[in-house]
Amino acid sequence: MNVLSLLDQLLQSGQGVNTGNRGPAPAQGNPLGSLLTGAGGGALAAGAIGVLMGSKKARKIGGTALKYGGLAALGLVAYKAFNTWQQNNASTVQVQQPRTVDRIPASEAEFHGKAVLRAIIAAAKADGHVDDRERQLIDESIAQLTDDRELQFWVDQELRKPMDPAEIATSATTPEIGAEMYLASLLMVDEENFMERAYLDELARKLNFEPSFKMELERQAKQAQL
Repeated sequence: MNVLSLLDQLLQSGQGVNTGNRGPAPAQGNPLGSLLTGAGGGALAAGAIGVLMGSKKARKIGGTALKYGGLAALGLVAYKAFNTWQQNNASTVQVQQPRTVDRIPASEAEFHGKAVLRAIIAAAKADGHVDDRERQLIDESIAQLTDDRELQFWVDQELRKPMDPAEIATSATTPEIGAEMYLASLLMVDEENFMERAYLDELARKLNFEPSFKMELERQAKQAQL
C-alpha cells in the first residue's frame, strides 16, 4: 500500500468511526482511481483515525468532518475554493486552472498525498492528546494496513515530531498542496478548542494564505460537509 492508498483509507474511514461505512468509491475517470479503488482495510483505518482524532472528535466526525469522501474529494473541494476565490478576485489574481490532487497524474499525486498525511498527523497533535499509548495504537493499526516498513517508520517519526506549523508548511511546494493540507487539517481539529483553532490560524499564516482565500476554503469545506 502506497501513501495515497493509506491516506485515502484514513480519510474515507472517518465515516466508519460512527457508521461503519467506508464512504463513496472514487469516481470513474478520476486520475487516482486506479491507485485508490479496492485499497481495503476500512475498519483498521477507522481505528487509526479514531485514535488520531480523540474520542470527542470521533463522535463529531460522522456528522460533519470527512463526510464528503476520500483524497480525491479533498482535491475537489480545494479546486472549487480556488475557482471561486479567483473569480471573486479576478482584478488582482491571475486566473488559472488549479492542479489539485484530483486533476494531476498519479506520479505527482503521491507527493500531494504525503504532504496531506503530514498535515493530518500534525493537526491531530494540536491539542496535545497523542500520548505514547495512543501512538502505539496508531502504529499497530498502520502496520496492519500496510506492510511497507519504510512508510510505517515515516508515520511513526511524524507522530514523534514536535508540533510545528512552520515546518509542516514547508511541504506545501504549490498553492494547491497548501490548500489540500489546510482542508485536511480542518478535518482533524475542533474549531471550538482554542489550541486547535490557534494551530489552524498559524498554519494558514505559514502557508501565506490571503485571509479571503482561507475563508473560502473553510466555506467550501462546510458547504461540502467536509
